[in-house]
Amino acid sequence: MSVPIESKVASARAELEETLDAIEDKLNLPKQVGRLTRKAQKSYRDNPVPWIIGATAAVIVLGGLAAWALFGDD
Repeated sequence: MSVPIESKVASARAELEETLDAIEDKLNLPKQVGRLTRKAQKSYRDNPVPWIIGATAAVIVLGGLAAWALFGDD
């Protein structure tokens, strides 16, 4: 027994709608930034040590680059 064409069309439309919703969700920059922010905050609350080490390393690197730019021989 074959499936009526209306049922196939309805199924295809539902699948297309689901796909378009997923694409829209992925391309929604404010929503993605919010998710990333919540994930980073949770990670920091769970274990702040790697974040502190990373921030310290970034400050050292940027300070070194600034010193090199200011005091390096050109």
